Amino acid sequence: MGGWENDETAEEAAERGAMEEAGVRGDLVHFLGCYPFKSKTLQDECSPEGLCRAAMYALHVKEELESWPEKSLQERSWLTIPEAIECCRHVWMREALEKGFSKWYADGMMSTLPKNDFPNSSSDQH
Repeated sequence: MGGWENDETAEEAAERGAMEEAGVRGDLVHFLGCYPFKSKTLQDECSPEGLCRAAMYALHVKEELESWPEKSLQERSWLTIPEAIECCRHVWMREALEKGFSKWYADGMMSTLPKNDFPNSSSDQH
């Protein structure tokens, strides 16, 4: 799962995570919501319970990379929203997808975030 670096926004973390974990680039089109969860790996003196928050976005994919940093660890596959919900291993992820996309769908699935231009540099493709 992607993390949130101290020097980046939630949007930047989402874009980076999509590229690193799934090998895709595109435009974030909608903020689906922020969801709390407990992390076993992030328990420390600041948060002994491992309490975290995940920001979830819809991404309009414009580019699929042949190679990406976590290709050996992650398998990219295209699913419908119900299929994605079914595949989620954590209850909070299923609920977040269902709730976030249901509300966005009910609102007409309009793009609500500004578009970004990504460099087409071969050095970005690992």
